[in-house]
Amino acid sequence: MEKSKQFLKSLVTQIVSNPSSVVIEEKNDEMGILLTLHVSVEDMGKVIGKNGETANAIRTLLRVCGSTEKARVSVKIAEPEKTYL
Repeated sequence: MEKSKQFLKSLVTQIVSNPSSVVIEEKNDEMGILLTLHVSVEDMGKVIGKNGETANAIRTLLRVCGSTEKARVSVKIAEPEKTYL
């Protein structure tokens, strides 16, 4: 399942402005694999896209990648913590 995680990381680092802030957590359970994506606040809009189209495309690509490994792969985009002044 490392293949799906590496694919997601390589895909997202090409989209965002700050690739060093991309962190992916992996959780395995009976439903399959859940990949939680963490990006910087500035890059959230790029990852989600207009009307969520980029996020949906990422999820679709990961489902296809997971099917080649015979696993169900889901992607969750974590909301970054906001800093208040």
